[in-house]
Amino acid sequence: MGKVVESRGLAWDRASAWMVACCVAAAVTGCVGGNASVDDAPDESAAIGPDADGDGIPARIDGALDLVLRRRHLSLKEHAAWQIIHGALAFRRDFPVLLDGEREVSALEHVLRGGAMRGWEFEPGDVLDPATGHRGLRAVLAPGSKSGQGHADQWLGYLAECGLEADDEIRVGDTTYHISDIVAQAELDVPRNVDREYSWTLMGLTSYRPTDHEWVASDGKQWSIEDLVRIECEHDLATSACGGTHRMYGLTMAFNRHLAQGRPVEGAWATASDRIAESARRAREFQNPDGSFSSHYFERPGMAADITQTLGSSGHVFEFLMMAMTDEEVRDPKMEQAALRICGILERTRDLPLECGALYHAAHGLVLYRTRRFGAPDFSHPIASVPDGKG
Repeated sequence: MGKVVESRGLAWDRASAWMVACCVAAAVTGCVGGNASVDDAPDESAAIGPDADGDGIPARIDGALDLVLRRRHLSLKEHAAWQIIHGALAFRRDFPVLLDGEREVSALEHVLRGGAMRGWEFEPGDVLDPATGHRGLRAVLAPGSKSGQGHADQWLGYLAECGLEADDEIRVGDTTYHISDIVAQAELDVPRNVDREYSWTLMGLTSYRPTDHEWVASDGKQWSIEDLVRIECEHDLATSACGGTHRMYGLTMAFNRHLAQGRPVEGAWATASDRIAESARRAREFQNPDGSFSSHYFERPGMAADITQTLGSSGHVFEFLMMAMTDEEVRDPKMEQAALRICGILERTRDLPLECGALYHAAHGLVLYRTRRFGAPDFSHPIASVPDGKG
C-alpha cells in the first residue's frame, strides 16, 4: 500500500501513487474491470458532495453497484474462493462467476451444488450422530490465504450473511450436508481456534442460534456465545484484521441480535455495547473532509495517498457503521457524503483492477446503506442454471 500521510495535503502525485497501488494489488488479488490508463486516474480535487434533496442518491448508488456487479468479471479459471465469496457477500445469490470463460452462473449456487472452486475446501468433521455416523462439515483453514478460508469460520460467516437457512444443502464430493452441519462443527471446533479470533464465528452462530446458546465443545468444556463475545472484546483493534473492522462487525451483528431477542445487556454484552459505541464514535470523529474514513480505522486520523487504501479503509469502516448506527444516524449528511465518496471511487476506477477484499466490502457497505435508507436494491438478472457438481 502507499504512504499514509497525517496532514490534509499530499506531498506527492496522487495519480502516480494510485496507478502503482492498483497494479500491485491486482497482481495479487485483483478483481479486473478493464485496461488501466493514466487518463483514468481519479481527479481527487473534484468534490463529491451530498445531493441536496437526496432524490438522486439511490440511482447513484445503484449505478456504482452495477459497475461492480456487471463490469467486473470473476472466473473460476482465474480467481479463487477468497475473491469470489467476497463478491457473494455483497450481492448474495445474484453474484455471477464465469464457469467456462463465457457462461455466467451464480457463484453461491455453484459451490452449494458441489461445483469446484480453487480454495473452497471442506472436510468431514466430527461424528454428530453416533447412530447414523453423520458428521459435521469443517471448512479447511488456510491462514493468511488469498485463495482459501483465511480466518476461522470465515465461510460460515459469509454464507450466513448471504441469507442461507440452516437446512439448506451443501454438497461436498458425493456427500450432501446442510448448513447446520457447518454450524455444529464450528461449535465443536471453538477450542481449535488458536488465535481466539471469533469474528466470523459470531456472525455464523448468531444467525442460527439464540444469543444465550451454550454447548459442549471438543475440549469437553462448556462454551457460550457470550464467552466468544467476551474474548472478542479483549482483543486490540489496531492489531486485528483490517483495523479491527471485522471484529467490530461480528460483535455488532451479535449484539443487534441479542437486543432483538429482548435479552438483558449485562456482562460481556455490556462490554460489547460500550466498545461498539466507542468504535462508532471514533470512526465518525476521524472521518475526512472528503467523506472518506481514516486510513488508520479506529486508531487515529489519517488519509491515504492511494485510492486502493482509501477504498479499503472507508469501505470496511462504512460497512461496520451501517450495522452499528441508528436509523437517524444513518440519515446523517456525513454518512451520505461517505456513501457518495465510495461511489465516486467505484466510478473512477471502473476499468481498473482493484483488490477484491476492499472492493466487495465497500460494495457491501453501500448495499447496507442503500437498504437501510432507501430500501433494498434489485440485482436480479438472468443467470444460467447450475448443474449439480459441475465445473
